[in-house]
Amino acid sequence: MGRVTESRNRPVALAVWLVLAGAVGWWAAYSLTMERFHLLMNPGTAAACDFNFLVQCGANLTSPQGSVFGFPNPILGLTGWVAPIVVGAAILAGARFARWFWALFLLGMAFAFGLVVWLIAQSIYVLGTLCPWCMVTWVVTIPSFYAVLLHALRVGALPAPASIRRGADKLMGWLPLLAVASYAVIAVLAQIRLDVLRVLF
Repeated sequence: MGRVTESRNRPVALAVWLVLAGAVGWWAAYSLTMERFHLLMNPGTAAACDFNFLVQCGANLTSPQGSVFGFPNPILGLTGWVAPIVVGAAILAGARFARWFWALFLLGMAFAFGLVVWLIAQSIYVLGTLCPWCMVTWVVTIPSFYAVLLHALRVGALPAPASIRRGADKLMGWLPLLAVASYAVIAVLAQIRLDVLRVLF
């Protein structure tokens, strides 16, 4: 029982993931930001991540969906991905966070998750493209949201019955499978809509 309580109060595995995911997400945002600068300084040229009409960054970056809040979306990533890195590093350094903190952190991750889901839909069904660096962001955002949600439930940061809290604790071990299942859903939707396999192969 003591080990379970300790793992909840100081979730080392979650901390390591947050640092890694934050670093990967930040690098993807940085790369997209550099590509946006390149397109601004060299109008009419292709981005380095433009491989063909399907797999490219340029269409996404220059579209209205690429600046949802009036500025390039990657700027959100440059600032937002710092938070998971800091939280993960703080946990590894021995920090313990209150339940309200996990609730607020979950709120931020939920915003990121919702934005990513919307951008996935826009990319597949409106723009008809698969942006490489955007997909890297999807890959780390989805499991990060699941992980923080389950942790917030199991530590009582969200109001939920004890049975749900216990279930969340058990589901933590199934996170990789949940993430892979989510990726599979996205892949199937992209294949149905864009016929990805025919274009790539």
